[in-house]
Amino acid sequence: MAVQQSAGPDPYFPANGDPRYRVHRYELTLDYRPGPNRLGGAARINAIAGRAPLTEFQLNLADFRIGGVRVDGRQAHYTHRGGRLRIRPAKPVRPGAAFTVEVHWSGNPRPVNSPWGGLGWEELGDGALVASQPVGAPSWYPCNDRPADKASYLISVTTPSAYSVVTGGRLLTRTTKASTTTWVYEQAAPTSSYLVGLAIGRYQTVLLGDPGPGGVPQHAHIPAHLLADVSRDFARQPAMMELFQELFGPYPFGEYAVVVTEEDLDVPVEAQGLSLFGANHVDGARGSERLVAHELAHQWFGNSVSVADWRHIWLNEGLAKYAEWLWSERSGGRPARQLAAAAHRLLSSLPQDLRLADPGRKAMFDDRLYERGGLTVHALRRALGDDVFFSMLRGWTSLHRGGAVTTQTFVTHVARFAPEPVEDLFDAWVYGTALPPLPEG
Repeated sequence: MAVQQSAGPDPYFPANGDPRYRVHRYELTLDYRPGPNRLGGAARINAIAGRAPLTEFQLNLADFRIGGVRVDGRQAHYTHRGGRLRIRPAKPVRPGAAFTVEVHWSGNPRPVNSPWGGLGWEELGDGALVASQPVGAPSWYPCNDRPADKASYLISVTTPSAYSVVTGGRLLTRTTKASTTTWVYEQAAPTSSYLVGLAIGRYQTVLLGDPGPGGVPQHAHIPAHLLADVSRDFARQPAMMELFQELFGPYPFGEYAVVVTEEDLDVPVEAQGLSLFGANHVDGARGSERLVAHELAHQWFGNSVSVADWRHIWLNEGLAKYAEWLWSERSGGRPARQLAAAAHRLLSSLPQDLRLADPGRKAMFDDRLYERGGLTVHALRRALGDDVFFSMLRGWTSLHRGGAVTTQTFVTHVARFAPEPVEDLFDAWVYGTALPPLPEG
């Protein structure tokens, strides 16, 4: 596993995360009541200090009432303002030392503000949904909210028994007492804070395909009345899983789940081992199948191999966009070269002032980043040839599994496989702004 963390705060979100330490594991114990939208939580956070003594440090957490903070079992002084929980331990943590933080909090969770509207915990008509990309995780739990700080998770959620709880990872236990049920999930793979997804609702669970011995279990959690449409719309997801494992390498987690909510979502959202779709993405005619492929591809590109900071988001979205084109090509749809030509025509009609390598916070979710990212990957495929190109991708997902990377990491990796220098290609497509010519072939 290769982890490349930024030396300082994320330049796009300097108030989020603290690079002076890293988290090894989160253990979250939550109690949620959907009616009053009331959340009570306790977190045990196992962390490791950086190279300097920690006289104080911060976690990100939204506007909850804090019931207490302890560091290594001792009460700590803290302040909580503007989404920052600043903690001063009774005794400074030594450089490189392991330490434990315990936080208790309660309140009414709601989305945190962002340039794209509210992010994170969203109260639904009957239940709740968490989709945090990029900075919504503090809407429901205290975390070191930077994508490179990846940790394992143990999550226990107690809620009324009429509701199901879904999060990424393996369901360990489900225990009912009186009118409540406690669901306990383990996500052992290193996970960025924004990729911890959660859905609480009245869902029916169905198996998508038969994974067979050694296969990847795939489940859908859906409102019962959408069962027929979901069965058609996600019918080919197991085939996508087989194709992407062939092209990208083994699926990086133990299982994969999709949740379809009762309500509409602007776009589907990926989480670790989990993708979240709205009812508007289900039509019974596979009208959103490219999005099914896109979210599945993120399990390799963005989730297992994550960005060190948000300047490098094209690595997530460009590779997931190209996975859409590969699925189309291999499943009887339009080939990648036709989809690349259409993307090139679209981009040629739009402003050419976006730089993939550092698009700026305002443009990090711009449609042009997705399309130009996919075109960049297509240009690499044309330059390397299929055999080398797919070997390069499998090497990328294997070498950096569970880690965090930068654009320069990717450039260096590609150069190891390329028969010819690739600096000019990256200068034009990734570091420049003018749209290069459509790749031949």
